[in-house]
Amino acid sequence: MDITTRRISVLPGDGIGPEVINVALDELPDHFEIEALDVGAERYLSTGKLLEDEDLDTIRGSDAVLFGAIGDPRVPDGVLERGVLLRLRKELDLYVNLRPFPELGVTFVRENTEGPYSGVGTREPDAATETSVNTRTAIERCARYAFELAARGGSHLTWVHKTNVLVHAGSLWSEVVREVSQDFPEVSLSYQHADAAAYLLVMEPERFDVVLTDNLFGDLLSDLAAGLSGGLGSAASANLHPELATRPSRCVGLFEPVHGSAPDIAGMGRADPTAAVRAAQMMIAALDKEPVTISREGR
Repeated sequence: MDITTRRISVLPGDGIGPEVINVALDELPDHFEIEALDVGAERYLSTGKLLEDEDLDTIRGSDAVLFGAIGDPRVPDGVLERGVLLRLRKELDLYVNLRPFPELGVTFVRENTEGPYSGVGTREPDAATETSVNTRTAIERCARYAFELAARGGSHLTWVHKTNVLVHAGSLWSEVVREVSQDFPEVSLSYQHADAAAYLLVMEPERFDVVLTDNLFGDLLSDLAAGLSGGLGSAASANLHPELATRPSRCVGLFEPVHGSAPDIAGMGRADPTAAVRAAQMMIAALDKEPVTISREGR
């Protein structure tokens, strides 16, 4: 095989996913080979299966994954999300979720494998527990990526949590972020509670360049940022394992629009493909080994 050929696993998914992905595929150069995988609600409803081992083998042998959307009202909440998207993040160890918002000049670096989304918890008839898992290793590697990103762009880094309430996880995050910051004296560092960060993103977004945070807060705050910069239809993200030496497979990451499957408008020609196109562009840049930098279109 020609060494310039790129093999891409494409998971169109549910709802408007196939529509927006079809547009995004037009962005790919001729040397990109496409392997489409039928993973989503229709397969689950007809066979009871989601992401099978052979699908994972195909994905591990790919250079990257282009993902559409997941979710279907006919399937209980969490089945598709955990069975496909969260499993891919875990199996490929995609520990960085990168969400740039050039209209705001803000880029989110979200720890992608732990926190309340780790899947640890219990459910009883009248009680439920969700456990937030936080380890030094996971925090350190994500923080280091965020500091490297900020250093390349001459940017300020804000890390976000709720250290005043989530005292156990918050204290570990605080300790690790301070330690990593010692290796990046050129990067100015500040902290905001998550609720204050939400307020400031609306009122004073110019305060932020790179935002480092955990899985849950990153999910919520980046959706807020999407609302401030054109809507979810234009927001894209990358789920990455940046270091080649520790990557568990050939795959550099999974690239996707931030929006959901929007089944209410599927097939109506109303889906905005901008986010999917941006995701494809992020994938191309990552495979071309172009360093991620901070864009300030809105500044």
